[in-house]
Amino acid sequence: MPFEFHIDILDIIFKGLVIGILVSAPMGPVGILCVQRTLNKGRWYGFATGIGATASDLLYALITGFGMSFVMDLINNAQTRFYLQIIGSIMLLVFGIFSYRSNPTKNMRKSGKKKGTLWHNTVTAFLVTFSNPLIIILFMALFAQLAFIVPDHPLDMLVGYLSIIGGALLWWYGLTWLIDKIRNKFEDTGIIIINKAIGSVVIVISVIILLGTVFNLFSIHY
Repeated sequence: MPFEFHIDILDIIFKGLVIGILVSAPMGPVGILCVQRTLNKGRWYGFATGIGATASDLLYALITGFGMSFVMDLINNAQTRFYLQIIGSIMLLVFGIFSYRSNPTKNMRKSGKKKGTLWHNTVTAFLVTFSNPLIIILFMALFAQLAFIVPDHPLDMLVGYLSIIGGALLWWYGLTWLIDKIRNKFEDTGIIIINKAIGSVVIVISVIILLGTVFNLFSIHY
């Protein structure tokens, strides 16, 4: 029994890390803002931007998880859960295709060189991210596909949400480190390349998960 408990905790930690990274990675407005601030102000100002985005993402993750926990009893049977996972995979696939095809630099506004405080950079990034409630759709897709919600297990969910924070911060830390290292060679095309790479990864992951879900069902029935 203790061994099973540790496996469950490791599983929820892994899922949380994956969700945190996938939600943070696409080059939306806050991603571009993070890159610009890293280039114009320095790495830690870019990372502060990522912290603000993470705080907003956590709030939306809690809202999504709280809402989904109320309907978990209704989708607890295998067939309904299968259809929900299929829908989640398709939503994730559509998101990946949209990310790959989009040009995040098209309507972007340049970040000023006036640094301000780290706190100011964090708060403004929070507001930019919070102004996009559509992120809830992505959380719903990921939560459904990864079976992230565990009703009546507050400790597991606490670990899971902390892992989402960890995954998001890991992404922002790595991104600002990379941008800082190649700042002299980084242009708008770099943002487009990163965005297409992220979109490609999301597409591949969603297809693998979709096929895995379908074949698991076949293995159950056949």
